[in-house]
Amino acid sequence: MPLRVSLTPSFKDALAAAGRPLAGMWVCSGSPLVAEICAGAGLDWLLVDAEHSPNGLEGILAQLQAVSSYPVTAVVRPPVNDTVIIKQYLDLGAQSLLIPMVHTADDAQAAVAATRYPPQGVRGVGSALARSARWNRVPDYLAQATDTITVIVQIESTQAVENIESIMAVDGIDAVFIGPSDLAASMGVLGQQEHPDVVAAVEHCITLAKAAGKPVGVNAFAEATARRYLDAGVDFILTGADVALLARGSEALAGKYVPAADAGPTSSY
Repeated sequence: MPLRVSLTPSFKDALAAAGRPLAGMWVCSGSPLVAEICAGAGLDWLLVDAEHSPNGLEGILAQLQAVSSYPVTAVVRPPVNDTVIIKQYLDLGAQSLLIPMVHTADDAQAAVAATRYPPQGVRGVGSALARSARWNRVPDYLAQATDTITVIVQIESTQAVENIESIMAVDGIDAVFIGPSDLAASMGVLGQQEHPDVVAAVEHCITLAKAAGKPVGVNAFAEATARRYLDAGVDFILTGADVALLARGSEALAGKYVPAADAGPTSSY
């Protein structure tokens, strides 16, 4: 007899059960080995990124498998808000998605529809062939799929900030995540995530999310900024990245043993 499988809780369940903000990091290397190392670090969640990282379908699948035995929640960011790509990620077994560049309520509705089977949405039905239903070993997957999926949308433009209340009001949006880097670019201060206007916009979004009862997260690599947003009430936060830790750590190692080169400081991240 085949095994009957129960899926693990998704990110919305972790948020609901948490008594504190959830801390996470980016996994951008494309390496299942690195993802597994990060999964055992003691963080609450990992963001496997495919928007700015060398992650294809096979790589994402391998990373989901690599971290699945650890007490950490995996969230996957597709490169674009696209129905076909979202379908593929869900069929790979991704249960929590962070959808980038959601600027309007229509964008948010499209993201939700891509995660729902008809008649609630437009997700293609192929779970019998897919890891999402563990090849039909999850009992009644089609009926319960929506309950196993978390949809987070990324607020990262001035247009999205203006529309955040209507975006949050879309049925099926489980949380919003603020991206200060692209937000800074859209505000004309490229690379200045700590700019007072950017910080004010982020805090404005946090305030509106808290008032709406919607979980809200933010990306903040600088500890002082992260602490500020935590004090402002964010429910989850990203505070580092595998590739950034390796870059800075290897630079520090070189600095101990190699004569200093004439190089300027690293900006942005």
